This record gives sequence, C-alpha cells and structure tokens, in this order.
Amino acid sequence: MAGQRRFFQLDEQWCIVHVPERPNGFALFLMGDGDHFVNEQTSFWLEHPGRRQWLEDWLERGYTVFSSHLYGRHWGSPKAVRLARQLIYSVLKSEIVNQRIYIVAEGMGALVALQLLGAMPSQIRAVAMINPCLDVRAQLDYKQEHPFVYRRMVKEIATAYGLKEEEVLEAVPSLFLSPHDVPVTIWQLAGVSPYPSALHSRKYEQWMKTTNNRVRVVYELPEKRRQLARQIGQFFCQYNELP
Repeated sequence: MAGQRRFFQLDEQWCIVHVPERPNGFALFLMGDGDHFVNEQTSFWLEHPGRRQWLEDWLERGYTVFSSHLYGRHWGSPKAVRLARQLIYSVLKSEIVNQRIYIVAEGMGALVALQLLGAMPSQIRAVAMINPCLDVRAQLDYKQEHPFVYRRMVKEIATAYGLKEEEVLEAVPSLFLSPHDVPVTIWQLAGVSPYPSALHSRKYEQWMKTTNNRVRVVYELPEKRRQLARQIGQFFCQYNELP
C-alpha cells in the first residue's frame, strides 16, 4: 500500500493515520462496526481484504485517512464521541489538510458520526454511512427476540456507558437527532445488515426530510459491495470545492 502510516495513542486507544503519496488536501475519518479495531501495528481495515481494497481506493484518490479503536464495541458512548472529537483536532493539527473532514461510518460507528453531526457540523463536509446503527434503543428492543444476543448487547452497553446491567433499559439512548445541513448518503445492503433499515436508515431519512434534503438512503444488492468505495469517492468529490 503506497504512502505512509503512523500509529499513536489517545487516551490509551490506538489510532492510525494513513498519508497518501499524492494528498488531495482532505481528511477522511473511518468509523467501523463492532468488529472494527486498531492496535499498535495494524487495523481491521488493513487486515480485512474487502475493506483494505476500499482503503486503497480512498488513498489513491488522495484522502488522508484516519481511524481509532474508540474503545471497541462502544455503542455510541459519550467517551467514544469525546475521543473522536479529540482525534479530529489532533489530525487537523498534525496533517496538512482542509479543516472540514469527510466521514465514513459503518454499523455502530454511525452512532458516533451522528453525534458529531450534532456537535460540530461546520467541520464536516459530508458523511457516508454503510448499514448504519442509528438507534440503540430500537436495536436493543429488536434483539429481545434472541435472548443470547440480547444479553450480550446489554453487557456491552453497560460496559461502554459505565452502567450497571439493570440500568441499561432505562438509560439506553434512542435516535440521536440534531438538525444539520451536512450531506449524508446511507448505503443499505439488502439482506446482510444486522441493523434493519426500518429501525435505522429509513427512520432517520424520514425525520431529516423536514430540515435537510441532502440526506438519502441508497439500497444496493450485496454483490455491489465492492463498488461502494468508488461510489463513496464520487459522492465526496461533489463537495471538494466547498470552503
């Protein structure tokens, strides 16, 4: 893979920055799903063949790509959001990039992206989401049909949010809704997402229609997965000329 990469820690969480051979001046924050990781020498996006292909595509387009472990299965916890903001400011300070970033968020990574859209929309150029989880409470209710998966999710949320397991049902957040005018495209792959579109993507699109007409959901067949990097790159390219 061409270019350079460096690993470092923020709040004891490993982070990685990929610098392309020919930078285009824009930074791209990758936020993965529950299996996402970054350690001291590699990451999920380097080890997974399909995701590595996406990463190589974005680097070839000139994006400076960065990511963090974000405490693992964070379920959009406040500390994961704080660390994401800290990482953004760190990358903007250390790299020669435009001060407004792009975000690619997959699965539960979208829970952090959604809160960043509410907290710092002026620093985000556009967001691409892939099979996103956008409503923790709806997802937890959905998993009640599967007791083992449900109990595991309760444990993960309790750990991520610093709660007792018996407190999760009362404290777990619903959809993080904040008005913004940032372009958001959601790619929903049919039949392969653990996060049903009706509970997440479609619900968010419907809510945002009244305030932001640049939020849309694109439904794709699973066999189109390999083309997503190109589609996302084309989507971002529309906003490269913005200030």
